[in-house]
Amino acid sequence: MVRIVTKSGGIPLDLPRSPVTIVTMYVRQTTRRYKDKTYTNYLLVESIHTPKGPRQKVICSLGDLSPRPAEEWLRLARKVEDALVGQANLFSSPDPEVEQIVRQIRTRQAPTPQPLAGSLPESGPADLISVHTDSIAMTQPRSAGPLHVGFQFWKRLGLDAILQRHGFSPRAIQLTCAMTMNRLIHPDSEHAMPRWIRSTALADILGVDFTALADDPLYRNLDRLHPNRAAIESDLVEQERQLFQLDPTIYLYDLTSTYFEGQALRNPKAQRGYARDHRPDCKQVVIGLVIGREGFPIAHEIFAGNTQDRKTLGRMLDLLKDRVGLREGSTVVVDRGLAYAENLKEIRDRKLHYVIAGRQPERDEWLDDFEQEEGFEPVPRSPSPQNRFQKKSLVRVKAITRDAEKIVLCTSEGRTAKDRAIREKQEGRFLADLGRLQRRIDGGRLKRELKIGEAIGRLKQRYPRVARYHAVGYDPASGKLSHEPNAEKKTKAELLDGGYLLRTDRMDLTAHEAWLTYMTLTRAESAFRSIKTPLAERPIFHHLEHRVETHIFLCILAYHVLVAIETTLLNQGVHTSWATVREIVANHNVATIVLPTDGGKVLRIRKGTTPEPDQLELYRLLNIPAEIMQPIKMWS
Repeated sequence: MVRIVTKSGGIPLDLPRSPVTIVTMYVRQTTRRYKDKTYTNYLLVESIHTPKGPRQKVICSLGDLSPRPAEEWLRLARKVEDALVGQANLFSSPDPEVEQIVRQIRTRQAPTPQPLAGSLPESGPADLISVHTDSIAMTQPRSAGPLHVGFQFWKRLGLDAILQRHGFSPRAIQLTCAMTMNRLIHPDSEHAMPRWIRSTALADILGVDFTALADDPLYRNLDRLHPNRAAIESDLVEQERQLFQLDPTIYLYDLTSTYFEGQALRNPKAQRGYARDHRPDCKQVVIGLVIGREGFPIAHEIFAGNTQDRKTLGRMLDLLKDRVGLREGSTVVVDRGLAYAENLKEIRDRKLHYVIAGRQPERDEWLDDFEQEEGFEPVPRSPSPQNRFQKKSLVRVKAITRDAEKIVLCTSEGRTAKDRAIREKQEGRFLADLGRLQRRIDGGRLKRELKIGEAIGRLKQRYPRVARYHAVGYDPASGKLSHEPNAEKKTKAELLDGGYLLRTDRMDLTAHEAWLTYMTLTRAESAFRSIKTPLAERPIFHHLEHRVETHIFLCILAYHVLVAIETTLLNQGVHTSWATVREIVANHNVATIVLPTDGGKVLRIRKGTTPEPDQLELYRLLNIPAEIMQPIKMWS
């Protein structure tokens, strides 16, 4: 505890919790009756704002002030307060009444002894010091709340121990933690990361000096992490399964791509391919990610940017078997991009089950079943707990058994409108491109019939959803294109708007259960959104293959921490994203309070600020101590 006495020798202020305490004075009116007569008395009261709330102390009695207006009482209290701390008003003459009250207060209270500056022990500050209150300052404020939350979950996931088991030194563990926290809170390149680290309270929380940190150690740490990625990920998955009681029998597999800035000539995996980021002009890599039912990452792999989705499944199943164990009878959930016979055979040969979305053309043979209303049942869907007025679109499902498969037909009102809008938009673009092609022919820029046929073929390939019900031809004699919609095929396409089908070899699942199992795949899609956007996995500026893979690994490591935070809140019925958590605790800071003393010495106290009520509640839900760090006292 630091006890501060003002230079003027006024009233001592005790600071049991925080180095800065707000003290105010005011006048309180009291009355009492004696022998049928009412007596009024006015008391000068000191109010001290503490972390536990305001505390009041009666300083002295001011007698009967009723002859003067009530607004004068507060002014009198302010004058007394200023006089006690030695603050003089240059524009007013001395007030005899105030001087009398101050003398009365100092007479009633024994003077507090003032220690000499030279008598302070070398080992630490005295409990009682004399401070220049007009020179108190606060320096080096650093944001600490998001780091505090992230670091607590880093420790809860046992990442320090995992890294230590794999031969990482204490310094390498600290750098890995710092790099993961950066991706979680304020993603930067390794070149810019040291500046961010020094702008936060990470040094206070870890107890490490990052003053001289440069980017070279961070790049070297990427190289150190690369060969240990799979082992770290496997240990982390096992730790999470024990901490959160995760289901080890459902595996959600999906793929995405992420693009490079630059040519990435030294990375053989940087290739052009199907660009999910809508950047076909850039080279990319493909990321395969397996997610558990609860949303925790299980395994990931980096493929060349021109790899077809259907060619990756066997590799990912091998990784799962080697890294975390793949139990027979588990269920693999995949999207329509892997709905090919060889992939389904791969799953069955490993004695696994599948739930998979059928490809668009597969719907055509089920048109009659889609048209029949009989057999469809609505899927109960509850609104989001954060928005109880939310209206969920109607989804209906119907199961049909065929051979050793269960086919689940699904219709969605929301998807109907979406499919129709996409189809009509593509049809408009298709017809517009046909018009442009006709103008090229009319202008003589395209003459050879073979080239015109190739141009028509490219248009059909670009707009497959609508080109299949448009008959397009070319008449060499007239030099005109002809196109006519096939009414029957167009009607069929309209009827299938909003319809899709699922396939599964799990005959024990009802249509409703199969749909719910498939919809858990949205957790993988959510993971990709989080990894790409708030964790800023894209674009990639690294050009070396191993650093690209470690960059993505750090993003997934940060996503492990993110999911652990959100799951902890969700288990208590709180549907809050990491972005909201980060915003709430953003202004919980660490700062240094500078206290100049009479002897020319300065006491600096480094300490976390008192959390706001909403921050305290969040820390309680996450089971995190509200105190970021114990106060550090330094003399200079």
